[in-house]
Amino acid sequence: MNFDFTALPTTLDAGHLGLAVLAMLFLVMYLSKGSSAQQAPAPQVKPEPVPEPKPEPKPEPKPVPKLKEATPDAALQLLSLLQQEARFVDFVREDLAGFSDADIGAAARVVHEGSRKALDEYFRFEPVRSEDEESRVTLQEGFDAHEVRLTGNVVGKAPFTGTLVHRGWKVTEVKLPKLAEGHNTRVIAPAEVEL
Repeated sequence: MNFDFTALPTTLDAGHLGLAVLAMLFLVMYLSKGSSAQQAPAPQVKPEPVPEPKPEPKPEPKPVPKLKEATPDAALQLLSLLQQEARFVDFVREDLAGFSDADIGAAARVVHEGSRKALDEYFRFEPVRSEDEESRVTLQEGFDAHEVRLTGNVVGKAPFTGTLVHRGWKVTEVKLPKLAEGHNTRVIAPAEVEL
């Protein structure tokens, strides 16, 4: 590599002057640092330990409700009573595709009347809400969420005001017949054999 020294600037402009001053400044700093490094080392200061932030206490998890094991006996007994009074299982299990609407309507009337008879005989019902359907109701804070289901745009906290779409039902009394020892509740309706 060859340098052409004739191409060096013969005059010093402000940009080159600034660079020269900056280079001299860096040289002085470097030299002063080197000489101070030969002096006694500065005492090392241990940084104070930064205390770790205490973790915020986690909120208590909501207790998971314990589920009760439901025995099928009562459900099977009710199904048996609906079959006995209304031929409910026969109606629901029947393929209705080949029947006319009039035939289906006549059968549904029999099932409806028998089902109502069975329910009225073994259960006492009352509406959850006493107001008329389609009336405006206000639910105060602390309302029983088991008795009232909120639908629509549910935002915020009670009190809630809305339209009563369905009054709801609750059972106030159950009078199912007692089951004999050894009774097979899984037989909803015994097979019938005519002799």
